[in-house]
Amino acid sequence: MPVPDHLLMGLEQGQRWRAEGRYRGRYAPSPTGVLHLGNLQTALLSWLQARQAGGLWLLRIDDLDTPRNRPGAVEAIQADLRWLGLDWDGEPILQSRRRGLYASWLSWLRRSGALFPCRCSRRELAGLARYPGTCRDGGAGWGWRDRRLPSWRLRVPSRDPDGSGDVVVRRADGFIAYQLATVIDELALGITDVVRGEDLREALPAQRSVYRALQQQPPRFHHGPLRCDAEGRKLSKREASSGLMALRELGLDAPAVVGLLASGLGYGPPGARLSVMELLEDLTQKGIRAGHS
Repeated sequence: MPVPDHLLMGLEQGQRWRAEGRYRGRYAPSPTGVLHLGNLQTALLSWLQARQAGGLWLLRIDDLDTPRNRPGAVEAIQADLRWLGLDWDGEPILQSRRRGLYASWLSWLRRSGALFPCRCSRRELAGLARYPGTCRDGGAGWGWRDRRLPSWRLRVPSRDPDGSGDVVVRRADGFIAYQLATVIDELALGITDVVRGEDLREALPAQRSVYRALQQQPPRFHHGPLRCDAEGRKLSKREASSGLMALRELGLDAPAVVGLLASGLGYGPPGARLSVMELLEDLTQKGIRAGHS
């Protein structure tokens, strides 16, 4: 089923931006709490890559999951980025203001027969590498049952080259799923390059399946290193949860924190002090391309 013209029109500006050939990146935190060092390290890497390319760096706030959002978190995110010197282009983009766009695509996918209702619980699917197709042949029903609505899954062909399995695009609680919203945003905003943490590489197959279902080409993806402890293990959420406030209380200023983040990316020795602009100039002079191994 062809994509309707009114939906394609919503992507036209993004297509024009991408056709210009200029780098367009983004940073997309969720306002569920403070930005921890892992978040900030990824933000720095994303910013460096965009600025080295002479491109744009957009700030998108992934605030669709409203029950998890923290009051004041959106403002705190912007304040932390500014304090470090990570400037973005244009106004911040809030996903919560784009629900109509996501709903329109979701409606088309359902009308085209690309979706099916699924009532499998997280407990039932725990430990499985991919969805086993339990509900894809019908019978789950779209309406209320036992005081619950189903999630909506994208029917992904078994021959799909990414092998993602059927992807949830609307959760059982009614919220648009991340995998659909982020794909639509990358397309509508003309994003050419996505820089994010290595832990999100596992989301790539599902997102590529969504791009394929929308009959669109994905951007380039780059996955940066995670912050690890002294033994090379990824920091737990508790260990990584301290934000800039804790570091500032210890007496660290912005150059010290930038040096700390740069060392985590392999761009400087521990204890270095420099601004983001000084780091950008240093990498450029040395011919080091941020985000490229």
